[in-house]
Amino acid sequence: MSTSNGLLRLGPDLPAVPLEIADTYRARTRGLLGRDGIPGAALLLTPAGSVHTFRMRFAIDVAYLDRRLRVIALTTMAPNRLGLPRPRSRHVLEAEAGAMAAWGLRVGTQLSVEGPTGPTRLGSG
Repeated sequence: MSTSNGLLRLGPDLPAVPLEIADTYRARTRGLLGRDGIPGAALLLTPAGSVHTFRMRFAIDVAYLDRRLRVIALTTMAPNRLGLPRPRSRHVLEAEAGAMAAWGLRVGTQLSVEGPTGPTRLGSG
């Protein structure tokens, strides 16, 4: 699976979260399948407007993000579920169930992503 690594910034006074960025068709299709978890980290699917948890081994938190990386919806999904598509969603952030609440993530939170070479813009147009 081809993913790049980075950091997810939740706000100026909060610690960054390790991030995997799945920005190819193959990486998005693979997602978190076949894993037993993603402790303390998150996976960003881009572009994406919906997700599923078929054949997943654990429940996940899902944050739907608009084109500017603002959280527009949050949900927790058990394995073997199909998430509703979100028309304004351009990116989807996934983490282990409970992680996003622990990070203080809520609807309206503005996120930023730093790739290996610094701040990254993801489809902001």
